[in-house]
Amino acid sequence: MLEERGFPGYTKNAVAERAGVSIGSLYQYFPGKEALTAALVERETGALLAEVAAARQAPTGEAGLAAIVRAAVMHQMRRPVLARALDIEERRLPLEEAVARVSAALAEAIRDLLGRMPWPAPADPDLMAADILAIVKGMVDAAGERGEREAEPLQGRVGRAVFGYLGLGAQRA
Repeated sequence: MLEERGFPGYTKNAVAERAGVSIGSLYQYFPGKEALTAALVERETGALLAEVAAARQAPTGEAGLAAIVRAAVMHQMRRPVLARALDIEERRLPLEEAVARVSAALAEAIRDLLGRMPWPAPADPDLMAADILAIVKGMVDAAGERGEREAEPLQGRVGRAVFGYLGLGAQRA
């Protein structure tokens, strides 16, 4: 509903009708539209976290980081209208704890993959992971704000930014 009708058409009545349940049944599980939206955010970020977990199993750190970039881009591009709407809602609703949990999981995966890169461990892997996360999130979110719909060019730009940063960071470490 949020994807098709935007915020004005995203009502509990419309969701209940689409789901084929009574509004009372929907209220049993979701006391308000905010709770329904929070569950939707949780579902969508759960899919991203599953892809990040798979990226951690890559044979090399470089392949794993490339897989994280791909997962982040696809998280935005798979359903771009929904992704953009949920980005807005994440800032509006009191979801700081959930957002922080997802960011921490992403940073942990990046730190793990940095430890598997073919150069000496960075002096500050936490800072490097935070920087990489900021690069990926910033670029992907900005693409969503601009309404980009093409995954491949975005993935290429984000990958170049991340691996370019790593080239500079590796020389300094």
